[in-house]
Amino acid sequence: MPDLASIPFPPAYQVGPVSIQPATVLAPMAGVTDTVFRRLIRNQGGCGLIMTEFTSSHGVVSTRKAKKPNRNFRYLFFEPEEHPIACQLFGSDPEVMAEAARVCEERGFDIVDLNFGCPVNKVVKCNGGSGLLRDLPLLESILRKVRSAISIPLTCKFRAGWNDRELVAVRLAKIAQDCGLAAVALHPRTREQGYSGRADWTRIAEVKAAVQIPVIGNGDILTPEDAVRMQRETGCDAVMIGRAASHNPWIFRQIAEYLQLGSYFQPSERDRYEIMRTYYLMLEEHGEPDAIGKMKQFATYFTHGVRNGAKLRTEIYRATEVPQILDIVDSFFTAELEPARLEVA
Repeated sequence: MPDLASIPFPPAYQVGPVSIQPATVLAPMAGVTDTVFRRLIRNQGGCGLIMTEFTSSHGVVSTRKAKKPNRNFRYLFFEPEEHPIACQLFGSDPEVMAEAARVCEERGFDIVDLNFGCPVNKVVKCNGGSGLLRDLPLLESILRKVRSAISIPLTCKFRAGWNDRELVAVRLAKIAQDCGLAAVALHPRTREQGYSGRADWTRIAEVKAAVQIPVIGNGDILTPEDAVRMQRETGCDAVMIGRAASHNPWIFRQIAEYLQLGSYFQPSERDRYEIMRTYYLMLEEHGEPDAIGKMKQFATYFTHGVRNGAKLRTEIYRATEVPQILDIVDSFFTAELEPARLEVA
């Protein structure tokens, strides 16, 4: 097998007039990709496009009508340094989706993305997310209505189908292209799979062969080698990374280094300490209303592979104040960075 680092990888791709460089995307993740985490990822380098958490179109519209802020508008908050950035919406009413997309354009997003992939029951039962994979006529109506409502590029992210007997990825991609979408992203698991089993990358290749618009591949990219292998095997125009980025915020930087050098940065214990503390301080500076909850959530992600990480997580979970958590992190790493302490969590 040839060296994967020698395989040509797209340096960039176009979403309408928006140039995404490099050809890497941070996937939208509920409860993860808020403005603080997105900026943390952006600051590490190597990520071409970042995306918001998926946001209820009904929530956006109702908030606008009520003229008072709520969590849906917090989801749509972003800083200037986050460009290029896409907002992701979900819902099943074409008119409401169109109005929510107009709100996103007004707020300055570069791209609007529609979610047809979320497998969570509470979303699916309202015909949102992957629930729409069983109603392509309604899905097409949504695409056409939203496309006509905005002037910025429209994209969508979807799964391969409801189950292995109801695969619709190629049909959906062709519909999206016919409706004027600028790109599509495919997570090749089915709704029935959830996040279990294997992501069948051959389905990404099938979609890429069927349409002329850019195709972004997503699913089971855990390392820079995985990213390059996906592009080599599928011909996709860009790669999208989700869960791996939550515990390895350097993965986009690593991909860029791997493509350039054939090797890549491996974070040290001190690097993990610094990224953890940086994120926690960013939460505090941003005034995150649930800073403590976020700190506890990300303790699970950021202590992945840290020596005695279980001990650190336990202490953070028990904490009740932000300064207390910062002190715990500082004290833990001050001790654990000593060479004599080598026990692995």
